[in-house]
This record gives sequence, structure tokens and C-alpha cells, in this order.
Amino acid sequence: MTESKAKLSVDGNEIELQVLNGSVGPHVVDIASLYKQTGVFTYDPGFTSTASCESKITYIDGDEGILLHRGYPIEQLAEHGDFLEACYLLLYGELPTKAQKTDFDYRVTRHTMIHEQMSRFFTGFRRDAHPMAIMCGVVGALSAFYHDSTDITDPHQRMVASLRMIAKMPTIAAMAYKYHIGQPFIYPQNDLDYASNFLRMCFAVPCEEYEVNPVMARAMDRIFILHADHEQNASTSTVRLAGSSGANPFACIAAGIACLWGPAHGGANEAALKMLSDIGTVDRIPEFIARAKDHDDPFRLMGFGHRVYKNYDPRAKIMQKTTHEVLAELGIKDDPLLDVAIELERIALTDEYFIEKKLYPNIDFYSGITLKALGFPTTMFTVLFALARTVGWIAQWKEMIEDPHQKIGRPRQLYTGATHRDYVPISSRG
Repeated sequence: MTESKAKLSVDGNEIELQVLNGSVGPHVVDIASLYKQTGVFTYDPGFTSTASCESKITYIDGDEGILLHRGYPIEQLAEHGDFLEACYLLLYGELPTKAQKTDFDYRVTRHTMIHEQMSRFFTGFRRDAHPMAIMCGVVGALSAFYHDSTDITDPHQRMVASLRMIAKMPTIAAMAYKYHIGQPFIYPQNDLDYASNFLRMCFAVPCEEYEVNPVMARAMDRIFILHADHEQNASTSTVRLAGSSGANPFACIAAGIACLWGPAHGGANEAALKMLSDIGTVDRIPEFIARAKDHDDPFRLMGFGHRVYKNYDPRAKIMQKTTHEVLAELGIKDDPLLDVAIELERIALTDEYFIEKKLYPNIDFYSGITLKALGFPTTMFTVLFALARTVGWIAQWKEMIEDPHQKIGRPRQLYTGATHRDYVPISSRG
């Protein structure tokens, strides 16, 4: 990491700050000593101009539409690999050899079952509990069942905890879904791959055989890859902040799930699907397009454009192809919602207004359609996001724990409340 200097003048006091250069991306001004040297803080709501950590995991260039995991473009990983290979890459920094991949797949597969007492834990929730509420509770409870992998100072325990969460998250997510719809739990099956096993646990029933459709399994696997990590977003930052206190890994991931539940973060694909439902039929699309173009109308088209990607979302390109593969395989006809989605997609890719403002369909637009076609209710969309993002959270948590410069997170504030005042006895208050 090369360095240069930046000069800053505060009330006539000029100081020098180091400018750090990463391997790629914008330079970063190191302000760690700013308060000590000047007595002032920086003010950056949402931390949109602040690097909270140094990381080697994921790089995003929103202007160019680039997403790299350990240097590898997301398009190549999704097109040529599978989710567990992406997991290995995120955790260990390199793509696995054939032997390493076989060993990793075996270890994950053999950790997919959860403690039998945990299955009874689900019955403590109301039968109509939201699956994300169940996920928060059950993942947080993992630390009550797996005491042998909560010592964050032990590299072996960190590894075991990492594998356990990647392996058990599909089982927990499927159980949350089954409990939500009132069906019996389906146990994992070791001869199936990661995505196929998850689909079987969600959609099989004990009274009949269930055969996984390979097109559906591949689509599910791609969705997992495309959501695996996305740099220092809100939930990842939450995991890192929780982990900085020394909290056990299961608690940290539960914190990430809670943050992801927010509609501004993990609920975007659900919001996109709701918008399609609000439009209802193809003939109403022009009305909503006109509203979207009207500066005085607060209506926004959900699933178009992206806060980070000012160009086309690279994940959306793969998701678009996957969506059309699933719809073609299922041969879905006479579904007004999907008809609306396909027509909206066509307009967004050809209309000058959308092209000029770069309001391309994003991953949430396509993933919402695909998950609906696969048979998932909207209440499960964020659960599936959490399942996929777990490996990113773990990789980021692991990197933070192993960073010798890691400190407990402690943001500062711009205080605008009352200044010093003395206590007045209640008898003397007006």
C-alpha cells in the first residue's frame, strides 16, 4: 500500500494526513489522528465517504459496473462455478483445487443437520411468525447449542463455526419456511448438492417423492452466488461492528440478519414484486411509467437503478438470463405479474428516459421474479438473501478478527442537544 500526503487546515492549524492507496479504487485519507492533532471530528452521515476497514475480499466500482470477489469478476464465478466454490474463495482467498473443493463440499454437507433439540425450538414461535423473525431467533440460539465453536481466539473454532453456519443456514431457512406454512420439516440429504438440498427441504413433503429440477437448482445456486457478498453494506458493517466487541460468531450473524430485514436493505426484491402487483396488468404500465417520469409524483419504480451501480448492475445481467431460463423451463403462461415484469423490462431497456438516467433493471427486479417462479412467497425473499449473504458476513467477520489493527467500533457524533444545565427539584419546576 503506497502512501502520499494530504494537507488540511483547521482554524489556521495545518496538518499532514497520510493518503493510502489500495490495489484498486479511490485513494483514502487516513484521519485516525485527526482528533488528536486538531480536536475536531469528521461528519459523514451513513459513512458514504468513510472507509471503516481495510479488506481484501470484495471490490465494487459502481461507475463501471464491476463487482470482484478476491479479484474474480462475479460474472465468471456465477457462469462457471457453484456457490460452495464461491464460499471457499471468499473464506480462503483463492479458488480451490479439485481436492480442496471435494473436501470442502464434504465438510459442509456433513454439517447440514442441526441439533435435534433445535427443531423443538421452532415451536416456541407463533404459527404465523415471519420467517425472518424465526431466523433471527434461531441463528442467535446456535451459540446455546454449539459451545465448542464460540472461542473467537481459536483459529480452529473460528473455522468450525464458519463451516457450521454455511452448512446449517439452508436447513434453518427451510425449517423457518416449513413452520411458516404449517408443513413438517424435511431433513437434509447428503447426496444432493447445496442448492438442490435446499430446494428439497423447502418443497418436498413426506408423503411423496420429490425430484429436484436441475434448471431450478442452478437458478437457486446462481442467486446464492450473486448475493454472497457486497462489500461494506449495512448488514456487513453490522456484523463487523458486533464482532469488534468480541461477540461470538453466531451472535454476529444474527445481528446481520436483523439488519438485513430492513426494507431499505434486504427487502428490495420484495418491494419490486409488490410494485408489479400494484401495476397489475400490462395495459396499466404506461400510467406508471408516466408517473415515474413526473418529477412532482413521489412514485418510484422499484427494482430499477442502484445506489452503488451508476451503470448496469453486473449481477443483473446474469440474473436476467437465469430468470428467462426458469420461466422457459416452467412454461409459465397467463401470469399477469410476470407479463408485467417482462414488458417493464423491455421498456426499461429501450426507452430513452431509462437509458439516459441509467435506470436499468437491477438484481432485485430479476431475483424477485425468479423466486416467485420457483414457488417462494415474498416473506421468504429476505431469508434467502440472508442464507446467501452468510458466507460474506463470515468472511468479513473472520478477516476482521484476524486483523492485528482491529479495534472495537466506536463512531463519534455531532452533538446538537442541550448544553450543561443544573438539576432542578420537581417541587421547583414550573
